[in-house]
Amino acid sequence: MGVAVVIVAAGAGRRMGAEGNKVLLPVNGKTVLSHSLELFAKLDEIGEIVVVTREVDRQVVEELVTRAVPGDKCTKVVLGGKERQESVYFGLKALAPQTEWVIIHDGARPYISADVVRTGLAAVKEQLAVGVAVPVKDTIKRVQDGMIIETPPREELWAMQTPQIFSYPLIRQAHEQAQAQGVLATDDCALVEIMGHSVYIVQGEYRNIKITTPEDLPKEENFLIGFGYDVHRLIKDRPLVLAGVEIPHSLGLLGHSDADVVTHALMDALLGAAGLGDIGELFPDTDPSYKGISSIVLLEQVLARLSEQGLRINNLDITIMAQKPKLSPWKGQMRSNLAQVMELEEALINIKATTAEGLGFVGREEGIAAQVVASLRSIT
Repeated sequence: MGVAVVIVAAGAGRRMGAEGNKVLLPVNGKTVLSHSLELFAKLDEIGEIVVVTREVDRQVVEELVTRAVPGDKCTKVVLGGKERQESVYFGLKALAPQTEWVIIHDGARPYISADVVRTGLAAVKEQLAVGVAVPVKDTIKRVQDGMIIETPPREELWAMQTPQIFSYPLIRQAHEQAQAQGVLATDDCALVEIMGHSVYIVQGEYRNIKITTPEDLPKEENFLIGFGYDVHRLIKDRPLVLAGVEIPHSLGLLGHSDADVVTHALMDALLGAAGLGDIGELFPDTDPSYKGISSIVLLEQVLARLSEQGLRINNLDITIMAQKPKLSPWKGQMRSNLAQVMELEEALINIKATTAEGLGFVGREEGIAAQVVASLRSIT
């Protein structure tokens, strides 16, 4: 297991203005993190992939790793620290002892290419420490108190990127020395420099940007947003089906089909975003062919219509309102079921379950309601 990768994905997305981890935001139909995972998973040179993340994101990240990385590569998901440097160190410590070379990459850089990685790997065998960077295009000024104090020669200035590639013993030593001395740096090359070891630079690519602020997200995608809402009455002697999952309960939902209120709201959200009407128009309850039909089958028909229009689901936010039963234990299965049907990453499907605090028809356990916000993107 000579070459390993540490992907740092433990940020909070504060500069993005995001409520969660920015590496879980959608870009071109995948999470930001998935782009890097899939790239490194395809490289035969790499035997181990370690992803460093936050506790709150651990389950979702583990699902992304399982989906993106084949079983012949060793993978681990470990928890990060308060600072990026500490997170990298935790990732390094998780690597197999026989690791010779380690690639350190920011999970928020989804556009890294195999060519850059392989160029860096070829150089590190001789140099032991390699950084990826691009020459700056703008004139850089040093400023203090609002005044320019120096204009460094532009031809000497390079903007650092990741991956950064090192001899595993060297970068472990650099991190341990920095920890002992209380040194904090903004990248791993700096820690090696502080040791007095030189770092070789290979030229990266300008497209290898780090997703840091909303302006860094792709501008070419125009998202279509749709909202769906549905409600069904609870009665006896009917199964309770939500998002295609049958949930044990004394009551089920009344309807012409299987009355899957979640999938109904989802379909209306998708149809609304695409401007294709609603499920009442497409699947009227006066048509006997739809009696008792699985709503997942109807969802597949809606997905086919989206495909005909050159549209693909970008992400979904689902809210289920039910006093009983408690739905938290079933959210994962519902998300997994919908992801499989829609060929969408689970991380792009958010499911929330709430009660009505005993108020209204939901609170009186007379029915269950669901609402969905869906965004679509063009694939043509």
